[in-house]
Amino acid sequence: MELELRHLRVLCAIADCGSVGRAAAALGYTQPALSTQLRRIERLLGEGLFVRASTGVELTAYGADVVSQAREILVRADALGRRRTGGSPAPVSRLRLGVTNTPVVPALLDALREACPDLTVSVSSVYATGDLLGLLETGELDAALGVDYPGLPVRHSAALAHRAINTVPVFVAIHAGHPLAHRIEVPLEELSEDTWFVAPDDGVGWPGAFYDACRAAGFRPADTHEFHVLDQLQSMIAKGLGVALVQPTVRPVDGVLVKPLAGDPLWQRHLLLWRREQVDAPVAEALHHHAVHTYRTLLAGAPHLQKWVAHGYTSARGPLPSGK
Repeated sequence: MELELRHLRVLCAIADCGSVGRAAAALGYTQPALSTQLRRIERLLGEGLFVRASTGVELTAYGADVVSQAREILVRADALGRRRTGGSPAPVSRLRLGVTNTPVVPALLDALREACPDLTVSVSSVYATGDLLGLLETGELDAALGVDYPGLPVRHSAALAHRAINTVPVFVAIHAGHPLAHRIEVPLEELSEDTWFVAPDDGVGWPGAFYDACRAAGFRPADTHEFHVLDQLQSMIAKGLGVALVQPTVRPVDGVLVKPLAGDPLWQRHLLLWRREQVDAPVAEALHHHAVHTYRTLLAGAPHLQKWVAHGYTSARGPLPSGK
């Protein structure tokens, strides 16, 4: 057996779907057939690429590297297949990109400028993923970076496509003088008496996912404020005015600590969404590849997340999901 492009697509599909069964359905395989294909690929490469998880499968560190390289190869292969007869370059293209509140935008745009010099990108900042979906459905945007939550997968028409960038745990930001500041992980139930800053409805499951987690932990927050402007939010947390759930890429200001929640009760999946007719496959592949790489770089630079990863390995939690 030799590696072919179809094998690389299989690996990317499993990473994107986070499950062999869901990847099989997306590719038109049976699950046993795709499982067999995956085992053959892993035997050829000499090392496992995925490990079992409670929600499906997760990439190993080696698997994340293999899938990242596979995406690069597929981008180039698709670009070769779409070149015009005679080898003339493709025309300059324009992409209208919508983004939620995410720190990846500057590095992503910089990477795209270098990798796709003929691609002109205009960016619109939109808080809610639900609003981004509406703008995509009506054709006002070509692509978007959004989120959804385990058990609440994003829903859209057949005119759109989506692919997971990564799945990460949701952390909590607390005042440096908080009684739980010494804890490596903070139990959600021990925050039941705190004032919470809660981000408003994003149209795809938040803040419902937060309240569901609180209910599972045995409480409902008694005092909440609706707030999502990160700089002001951190200033208020630093003054001890409340706590908030945050992405693990957040860089805390003085007076703020970012901690994992014990048991990881809340997760968030970052997504690339696009209009099938408006975004060519090579552009979608390039967008996804550079978004994955940018997120991975940010996550690697978050010390509180790396402590969580290290603790996860020692407790057999497994490696951080990537491109799931």
